Amino acid sequence: MLLFFIVGLLVHFVFFASIFDIYFTSPLVHGMAPQFPPLPAPARRLVLIVADGLRADALYKVDENRNSRAPFIRNIIMHEGSWGISHTHVPTESRPGHVALIAGFYEDVSAVAKGWKENPVEFDSLINESKYTWSWGSPDILNMFAKSVGNHVFAYSYDANNEDFGAQDVTKLDTWVFDRVKDFFHAARNNQSLFSKLNEEKIVFFLHLLGIDTNGHAHRPTSREYEDNIKIVDNGIKEIVALIKEFYGNDEKTAFVFTSDHGMTDWGSHGAGHPSETYTPFVTWGAGIKYPQKVPAQQFNDAYLKEWKLEYWKRQDINQADIAPLMASLIGVPFPLNSVGILPVDYLNNTDVFKAESMFTNAKQILEQFKVKMTQKKEVTLPFLFTPFKLLSDSKQLDLLRKARSYIRQGKYDEAVFLCKELIHLSLKGLSYYHTYDRFFLGINVLLSFVGWASYTSLLIIKFHSSLSRGVSKEVKKPSHLLLCSFVAIGILMAFFLLIQACPWTYYVYCLLPVPIWYAVLREYHVIQDLVASLLAFPPSHFVGYLLACALGIEVLVLSFFYRYMLTAGLIIFAGWPFITQLWTRAKSISLSWIFFCLLLAVFPMMPVVGRKPDIFLVMGAGLLVLLLSLFVVPSLIKRKDGFVSDKLFLHLLQMLGTVLSMYIVYSTHNNLLKKQGLPLFNQIVSWIILGSSFVVPLLSPRSLSERLFSILVSSMSTYLLLSTGYEALFPLVLSCLMFIWMHMEQEILQLSGVPCVQKVTSIHFSYNADTTPFRQLCLEDIRRAFFLVFFLVTAFFGTGNIASINSFDLASVYCFLTVFSPFVMGALMLWKIFIPFVLVMCAFEAIQLTTQLSSKSLFLMVLVISDIMALHFFFLVKDYGSWLDIGTSISHYVIVMCMTIVLVFSHSPFKGKAYHGFSKKMGLMFGTSYSCKENHVWDSEPTDDLE
Repeated sequence: MLLFFIVGLLVHFVFFASIFDIYFTSPLVHGMAPQFPPLPAPARRLVLIVADGLRADALYKVDENRNSRAPFIRNIIMHEGSWGISHTHVPTESRPGHVALIAGFYEDVSAVAKGWKENPVEFDSLINESKYTWSWGSPDILNMFAKSVGNHVFAYSYDANNEDFGAQDVTKLDTWVFDRVKDFFHAARNNQSLFSKLNEEKIVFFLHLLGIDTNGHAHRPTSREYEDNIKIVDNGIKEIVALIKEFYGNDEKTAFVFTSDHGMTDWGSHGAGHPSETYTPFVTWGAGIKYPQKVPAQQFNDAYLKEWKLEYWKRQDINQADIAPLMASLIGVPFPLNSVGILPVDYLNNTDVFKAESMFTNAKQILEQFKVKMTQKKEVTLPFLFTPFKLLSDSKQLDLLRKARSYIRQGKYDEAVFLCKELIHLSLKGLSYYHTYDRFFLGINVLLSFVGWASYTSLLIIKFHSSLSRGVSKEVKKPSHLLLCSFVAIGILMAFFLLIQACPWTYYVYCLLPVPIWYAVLREYHVIQDLVASLLAFPPSHFVGYLLACALGIEVLVLSFFYRYMLTAGLIIFAGWPFITQLWTRAKSISLSWIFFCLLLAVFPMMPVVGRKPDIFLVMGAGLLVLLLSLFVVPSLIKRKDGFVSDKLFLHLLQMLGTVLSMYIVYSTHNNLLKKQGLPLFNQIVSWIILGSSFVVPLLSPRSLSERLFSILVSSMSTYLLLSTGYEALFPLVLSCLMFIWMHMEQEILQLSGVPCVQKVTSIHFSYNADTTPFRQLCLEDIRRAFFLVFFLVTAFFGTGNIASINSFDLASVYCFLTVFSPFVMGALMLWKIFIPFVLVMCAFEAIQLTTQLSSKSLFLMVLVISDIMALHFFFLVKDYGSWLDIGTSISHYVIVMCMTIVLVFSHSPFKGKAYHGFSKKMGLMFGTSYSCKENHVWDSEPTDDLE
């Protein structure tokens, strides 16, 4: 059995990693020649100002008196420059947003494991191409562009600890930048070396302003703090523009760009694709930029123009990556080598020949990437297998380039620009084609592994945990050597095929994995024969009915990832379970409790996503309910006659004290942050102590099953309260009540089936013995139990929000632990919040496995098959087209199912043998891997499955 679990773990890690290798590989290529613009640039210097987290509507909208909260920027729009909306791409986070702005390419998905604080692949950028760049702002952003670019980039940043969501005044992050820029220019007048550098051409000033984003997270974008921060930024920009103009003697050689990396939702989060996150302001003015253009009418898909009172000033929307080539064109540096942005020529105030030449340079720069990508793929593919991108052959490239150059010489600049745009679009399509060239091949191999593994697991269930094969099979023959030799030959041929194509080592893993898996499947051909014979003897109508029921159940699970209300529908159906069995007449009180809590839990998926409507009093209410339940347990502890009453009572009161402290810390932290007094040190220390103790205290609780499970609930709830902001604090409590009733329901079902010696939940005790789980064969009811487990696990994940969407995470959830921005710590805390309901369901299911006298291995294998079938669904549903939100969500769903499966494998790892006896004692206390009877029943140990 140990070998099976080790292999299963490795196989699922391969399945998990495959999606990153197939979809999350870096699109960047290297080795392109830089493309220089041939004509003089209109500007000698560029000032780039990025207001992190600024929404377009927050900047542009006016009050009822037509007064703007950003009067200086408003004046620029109406009298000096051009404006529009910059459309960002998912994920709407700071690092990918700034990379798109400054380097011209969208999210490098291979950076998904980097916490979005750095890019794992070296890339070219406007800053790298500049002669000198001076930047001020957050260290998270500045260091990314100043890293490994030589000594021509100068970064000035504040300490990362200043990025505190609980600080009294976070606008100081922006005023710090403005003050340092002022000091810098004042100091330059007395520093001849610096003064001469500042008077060079092709220089960039980059101001990163983090205050608006921090205020948005802490107080929401509709708050007074967020709006006041916009006023401070507007006034600061006004002063900096005046300062720079004065420093350069109003030479009109400075271009200004003001924009944002991403927006923010009304509930203060970002990362997904809501318009409030993807619509960011873009305002540019100065050298080389068109002046405002008045128009009689404009047509856009939104109603913002009228709301903003800007319907008569021409709005020009662009994609975020288009800003990089625009800035490069303004100061005359080569377009960033990895840029996929298209130069927005309508923003340029220059000659037609300048626009045409700039577009021609843009087209050649993107075509260079296409050529390099094609060459790389051609070199590692056998000539007879290589399929080129037909829409952009070598002759087509030359033809488009010659025509565009000819049009420029003839003065047909509009035609030249049109041809260059066509060449750019074809090059981008070709880049995508070669980037996904091996996707189908790898996907087929992973699919074969998936189907093979699910088939093998199903055969093991039939072979070792059912009477199906034993009743039919009469003689088991060893597999022939021909089968083994055939699969060895297939493996050698596949390895040779990959070797001559110089494929990466991961390709060997994905392509060779199906070989041993399918060999293992075909080795069990006698089980397959027995299965087929049994199915043929089964009534066809019953078989079709069971098959449809299983398919419908799995489809409901899959749909619940997309539509949370499917969980509500499922729970309502579950509420009717007692009526289709004899439970309603046999155990009416338990059935009524089951119906009540199923319907109560069904309410949660219909509620708004967590964080959008915080309510601290609901968190307090959940804490009071936990205390009330804890008080009901106290009398039973006092009445006990054993010698450990004082210890058990003390431990129970200690857990109650933890709940009281959690309630106090939540309330105190909330009030302190409202008053802008920051996170109290006492609250922070106690929060971490409560979190740590929640792992230890349940191990010290009594060995009675019900008492142990209640101890796990109270300890988990203490931590969960600290991580809650509203109604979700009630969710684990309701879920646990339903799990406890589920345990009783399964006992009643087992008694109805006539299984003897069924213990009551209260009579089961944990023991220090090794695995003494009673053993019986599987039945159809056990498939239903496995399905219930998977359904409740999915409910635990999605009951209070869509965790596949980044903006479902509310940073306010972790403010009891820390307020200084730390993505890894904050992410770990929010993941643990999601994992707590998962743990509660798993503990309840372990208890059910004990009470129903069923092998934990057999139930685990059934759950594994269901999870793998779901993962296979999501593997097919992964998208590489459409919106970035759709692509990201589809990949997230696959990752969630695979993570759930890997956690299940870990939680059922066979660390119960003699070699791990000491370890299993401790884990058995926590998760209930074995038990003993109060009555004088003696159970036989479960037979060891020879799965090796």
